[in-house]
Amino acid sequence: MVLLHGFPEFWYGWYRQIPALAEAGYRVVVPDQRGYNRSDAPQAVAAYDMDRLVDDVCAVIDAADREQASVVGHDWGAMVGWHLAHAHPERLRCLAVLNVPHPHVFRETLRSSPTQLLRSTYALFFQLPVVPEWLLGRDDGHLLAALLRWSSRPDTFTDTDLAIYRKSWRRSGRLRGMLHWYRAAARRALRTAPPTDPIDVPTLVIWGAQDVALSRRMAAPSAAMCTDGRLEVLDDATHWVQHDAPAIVNRLLLDHLGVGNGRMGERGKGRGGEMSNS
Repeated sequence: MVLLHGFPEFWYGWYRQIPALAEAGYRVVVPDQRGYNRSDAPQAVAAYDMDRLVDDVCAVIDAADREQASVVGHDWGAMVGWHLAHAHPERLRCLAVLNVPHPHVFRETLRSSPTQLLRSTYALFFQLPVVPEWLLGRDDGHLLAALLRWSSRPDTFTDTDLAIYRKSWRRSGRLRGMLHWYRAAARRALRTAPPTDPIDVPTLVIWGAQDVALSRRMAAPSAAMCTDGRLEVLDDATHWVQHDAPAIVNRLLLDHLGVGNGRMGERGKGRGGEMSNS
């Protein structure tokens, strides 16, 4: 199993999931993705194109001497998961995505929803050179830490968590690498449209309904992009759903993998069903 973190975390963003998945018998691989923490952080924006990021995951699966893996992604890690399912479905046993819409659904929502467009304006700011790195990194990452606290529940990130994240942000070139994900995605959006063909990999979408950046309205259409898709909405969770509700997320993941309490049998045969959890 490969767990893919998002912005601005690193492998540590899964520390509440790793023990439960390992105890269930999985070999859990939790990489720092390109540009983050201890991974390489190339200087060129082109090095963070989605095709490169997908290839990184395939290389991780190869390094584990496996043909396939179950992949779980949150935030940008979920976006990598969506693209991986389109580009190399043969490498996936199953997919779980946390609080990121399918790329086609996201694109169409940005075109039709002024509210979601407004919520996503921070990504436009990230397109500027140098300034975002300076602003997010000054005062030992004070603003970046404040954004994590603002977008989450009061108990989501402890002082210890933020100290660990700050250490990773201080590594040379890492803030630039982290922001290059946004810059590369914007360039890609100008030259190519997201895929629209159905995803045939069994897919679980977990969505924290209190996400301040990404509207819940994108969750069901994202699950509907899958021939074998299922949606679970956690009403009280934020964008940081695996931190807010670790026990529920762990159970959902294990059920999706077929080692839980049998709820795999409830998977819909059509495109996307929704269940709500509080």
